[in-house]
Amino acid sequence: LRLLMIYITRTLAPRKELIAWAMYDFANSGYTTVVLTAIFNAYFVGVLAASVDSSNGGAGTLLWSISIGLSNTLILLSAPILGAVADFSASKKKMLAISTVGCISMTALLGFAGPDQLYLSMLLLAGSAFMFGTGENLIAAFLPEIAPPEKIGKVSGFSWALGYIGGLLVLAICLLYIETVKPLGHTAEQYVPVTLWITASVFALAATPTFVFLKERTQAADSMPASISAYARVGFSRLRETFRHRHQFRDLFRFLISLCIFSSGVYTVIVIAAIYAQEVMHFSTTENIIMIMVVNITAAAGAFVFGLFQDRLGARRTLELTLLIWILAITIAWQGESRTMFWIAANLIGLAMGSSQSAGRALVALFTPQGRSAEFFGLWGLSIKLAAIVGPMSYGLIAWYSDGDHRQAIFSTLMFFVAGLLVLLTVNEKRGREAAVIGE
Repeated sequence: LRLLMIYITRTLAPRKELIAWAMYDFANSGYTTVVLTAIFNAYFVGVLAASVDSSNGGAGTLLWSISIGLSNTLILLSAPILGAVADFSASKKKMLAISTVGCISMTALLGFAGPDQLYLSMLLLAGSAFMFGTGENLIAAFLPEIAPPEKIGKVSGFSWALGYIGGLLVLAICLLYIETVKPLGHTAEQYVPVTLWITASVFALAATPTFVFLKERTQAADSMPASISAYARVGFSRLRETFRHRHQFRDLFRFLISLCIFSSGVYTVIVIAAIYAQEVMHFSTTENIIMIMVVNITAAAGAFVFGLFQDRLGARRTLELTLLIWILAITIAWQGESRTMFWIAANLIGLAMGSSQSAGRALVALFTPQGRSAEFFGLWGLSIKLAAIVGPMSYGLIAWYSDGDHRQAIFSTLMFFVAGLLVLLTVNEKRGREAAVIGE
């Protein structure tokens, strides 16, 4: 009866607010595609870290992985504190604004770091990625507030699809610029910084509707912690309390384990794909951009189509299907020798990527009790950021240890998806949703 009452009383937010929320995915996807996936990562290894990479194969990839790992370690440590601040002070929107400005600013500054400033580049990269990841956690925490459980899959899928369209748009603008200036003799050291400034500008412009129309629905607590250290104590005590009740939310925690495992593979692909294409398949910068653009199209289609059927199939079944596609795609990339096989793998990855991330976010929302969204999405953030440390770092270490053997490194990525699927099979979606209602 209680579950039925919540379904009746919770309705969709106004359309303009839903679009404003989804526009943040549109806005920040340019950062993911340009900085982490398509352009800057390959530029970092091939140009900024070229001197260290030439003396030790795989060292550039390792330094890239360390930078990403550092940012996600910071997110991992700060998420409980920021979740407590957001919940007690009803300041998700304000904190989202701070993280957004931070990511945009550091991305723009990254464009001024040259080949002789490798470690400054690593610092700015880690800082921008930290702000980006913190913003991801905060925007996701709005989802249970703006959509009822039976609509979460569609809303999340629409948002993720819109995000890939945003990434595609930024890549298209960057490609147009690169192809315009390359015939004039411009090198990567000249045109890659401009792509970072394009990314920062689009992020700022496209995120504006989010801050104009998205509402902060939670109310500040009557008594709030008096200092940051007090918030830290509250945040980690709430985390301990949540873990203490892990038996009540056992399906949530099983899913978070599965999420952490398979997301290690997802985040490895996100930050390594262009490097793998450059180092193994010998793609040029332009070819890398075109590949990521095509992948964004298939990812948007996958997120949108799977989102339409996700509420009917169930988030868990949707994830099972997408993980099977991931396993097939990584197997093809690992074994394939030709560019044709790599293109097939890339498009399968695109189809699975959007839907797997959207379904994962939706499942956490379904398992989240009302009034505890920042806390539970903090756990979601902990899981995926731990994954973002483990996955790329394992790849980077294997590539470095094997003297740059990327095929050996990508095999470890395949194992993340296999193990994640096995754990996911133990999750009971219906029981997890009922536990969320009882925990309110």
